[in-house]
Amino acid sequence: MPLHIHQFPCRSDNYGFLAHDPDTGQTASIDTPDGNAINAGLAEKGWQLTHILNTHHHVDHTEANLQLKEQWMCTIVGAANDAERIPGIDIQVTDGEEFPFGAMKAKVLEVPGHTSGHIAFYFATEGIAFVGDTLFALGCGRLFEGSPSMMWESLQKLMTLPDETVVYCGHEYTQANAKFALTIEPANERLKARSDEINALRANNLPTVPTTIGLERATNPFVRPTSKNIQATIGLQEADALTVFSETRRLKDNF
Repeated sequence: MPLHIHQFPCRSDNYGFLAHDPDTGQTASIDTPDGNAINAGLAEKGWQLTHILNTHHHVDHTEANLQLKEQWMCTIVGAANDAERIPGIDIQVTDGEEFPFGAMKAKVLEVPGHTSGHIAFYFATEGIAFVGDTLFALGCGRLFEGSPSMMWESLQKLMTLPDETVVYCGHEYTQANAKFALTIEPANERLKARSDEINALRANNLPTVPTTIGLERATNPFVRPTSKNIQATIGLQEADALTVFSETRRLKDNF
């Protein structure tokens, strides 16, 4: 049976995700932004928490690690190269490693930039990726610990996943990201249509997450530095992809 995903809002703009394998009963929380919200989600679904899969160390992604570990005796999985900053970590994973979860496997992708030890979890058989704060719907994470080249390499890695891959990111930032994206690539008709869809969803307090790799490839300016429209808009015609990406990130930081 396919992986079951339960998504719910946490904090001011985070999302919580529970991933449940119906064949084995194992359930993972992807990060732990809010222990009470996670417990409420578990109770709603009647699931027992067995794992926490941490994408990175930021407090809005790890705050409830120890609370939930004490309560559920669950196993915490995180990046080996950031183990000292993942509270309660039990299993340390590295790039390309396949972590067994229930009857499935989650491939670990190291995607630094937002933090130096950021990882994503890709369930290839399910066509699902949990990307934390590296890739957002129409955006990417701020470069708190990494360089533009580091983040660009990470985004390129995610863009090698199949177009139909369903992407779960950590925050509801999409409406603000769309406003910026339209200033960078105003001639992108697919982006204009998507912005209208996003505004309609948010007007009804509905989530814009998850997204897909294909949709991001077509509309997200941070993965489109070869777009002639973007290059012309920011005055970097014929520049290399990293230069265009770096300027796009700088402009967003000051938007």
